[in-house]
Amino acid sequence: MLNKLFFTSLLLLFFSVNSYSAGSSSGGSSGGSSGGSSGGSDPGSDGGDKSLTSYEKAVNHIRWAKKYEKKNKIKKANKKYRRAQKLLVKLNKKKPNNPDTLNYLGFTTRKLGDYENGEKFYLQGLKIKPDHIGINEYLGELYVITNRRDLAKERLKILENCNCDEYNQLREIIDGTRKSKY
Repeated sequence: MLNKLFFTSLLLLFFSVNSYSAGSSSGGSSGGSSGGSSGGSDPGSDGGDKSLTSYEKAVNHIRWAKKYEKKNKIKKANKKYRRAQKLLVKLNKKKPNNPDTLNYLGFTTRKLGDYENGEKFYLQGLKIKPDHIGINEYLGELYVITNRRDLAKERLKILENCNCDEYNQLREIIDGTRKSKY
């Protein structure tokens, strides 16, 4: 019985660890993986668990938005992106100049169709951390979407030695062999 309890506790601990895709300056997958545990049900307007930080709540909303997009539930996805964006804007006012926050602000803004302001958030983040993997990959995607492949190739060059999935994803998007998921 004790072994079973220990094993169950260990599994719960393992699955409760959060990883933030493309939000981290050290990497992570920007498009393929949802990263971490997202719980069983769609979080409410506050992002679910009250113990989570605003950043974690925003990331959860983004994860759900991506899931809704994959199911072509665009209204629900946009609602989640707006909720995440609202949390990130507040967080950025409290604690400005965090490249991970700016990355997701750029991402949510871009996903809501405001490419110009999305680009501004990405560029602001790059002023702080020029080699931020998530920002460089997402900004490269924005450049492809807005028909500025030369600028996308500059982002790709920065990712060249990162030994990360984001490099390959952006390269394929630029080449046209892959469509941007996000």
